[in-house]
Amino acid sequence: MRVDIDTLTVELAGARLVEDVTLRAGSGQLVGLVGPNGSGKSTLLRCVYRALSPSAGTVRIDGEDLRSMTARESARRIAALPQEVVPEFDFTVAEIVAMGRLPHQGPVARTTDEDRRMCEAALKGVGAAHLADRGFLTLSGGEKQRVLIARAFAQQPQVLVLDEPTNHLDIAQQLEVLSLVRGSGLTVLTALHDLNLAALHCDALHVIDGGRIVASGAPHDVLTPELLAEVFCVRAHRVPHPETGAVQLLFDRLPSV
Repeated sequence: MRVDIDTLTVELAGARLVEDVTLRAGSGQLVGLVGPNGSGKSTLLRCVYRALSPSAGTVRIDGEDLRSMTARESARRIAALPQEVVPEFDFTVAEIVAMGRLPHQGPVARTTDEDRRMCEAALKGVGAAHLADRGFLTLSGGEKQRVLIARAFAQQPQVLVLDEPTNHLDIAQQLEVLSLVRGSGLTVLTALHDLNLAALHCDALHVIDGGRIVASGAPHDVLTPELLAEVFCVRAHRVPHPETGAVQLLFDRLPSV
């Protein structure tokens, strides 16, 4: 399922946070948003999963304007993992994952055998079936992230929106989470801080600076020393990954002027 963002602008409290952004995530692609803190990545993603309404522009899912859908309809197509997801109460893992089935249930939510099968399969798919009876708040950061991905999979979306899904995870957990997402077959739009992870896993990157897209394309074409110096204020040295050949970056500070 394709995602098209057309000339999107977001203004809040008199500040323009995102300006005239246009980008596409093709069906089954993993598309990354990278940029400095405060560049507008999270604001843009919030418009895609309807936590925020844009001031101008449109988000289309397979050509259909997101605004024309009911909340239930869009939740059947789009699942999201915001940066901070901490339940107010200590639900069990099974209860957290079951929340992903709500868009598929009627006005009086009743868990069906199909719902249970979908939740069990989602937990098994992320390697977390053994956590089903644990309290969510007792889990490690990596375990929580796997459970939240399971909840998203149980939702049966066609589009997955992730806002910094590897934050606070160790390197093994980061690789595991992105591998799960990559293997899902879903169309994925994600914000990432780690440029090397983005280069390894993303089909395409969009660099956002000051609320605007300043570069788009394949990671090898986008992550140039010149752009990284201008946007991130670092000096970057490009090297190929020894196994995949993907561009990887070594950083140091720009020389003082």
